[in-house]
Amino acid sequence: MSVNYGSKRIVTGAGYGFRDWLAQRVTGSLMAIFTVVLLAEVIFTSGPIGYEQWAGIFAGQCMKFLTFAVIIALLYHAWVGVRDIWMDYITEMHVSNPVAIRLVLHVISIVWLVGCAGWAVQALWRL
Repeated sequence: MSVNYGSKRIVTGAGYGFRDWLAQRVTGSLMAIFTVVLLAEVIFTSGPIGYEQWAGIFAGQCMKFLTFAVIIALLYHAWVGVRDIWMDYITEMHVSNPVAIRLVLHVISIVWLVGCAGWAVQALWRL
């Protein structure tokens, strides 16, 4: 008699694709809303836009929060897309050990994306 400890994890199937698809749509929608809000702020700013006006757009806590949320959404949006590219195109047909190559590429991608997000947040809080 065999004993089943825990549940088997299914690594393929509709559930995983749907979650990624939904994440891409939600984060893309948030970025689109941010773009519309930012364009409205720029359009309704009177006079030429210099550093003071640009910094003024991002001075409010609401705009800083929305910008931070968009940075995180962009980070996740890019991660899902890049991860899918590595998973789809680094296969046994192209390289002898695709798992190791994908792992290295995933780590490089994560480090790069987190670095970019850190740089963006740092620039945001300098305004």
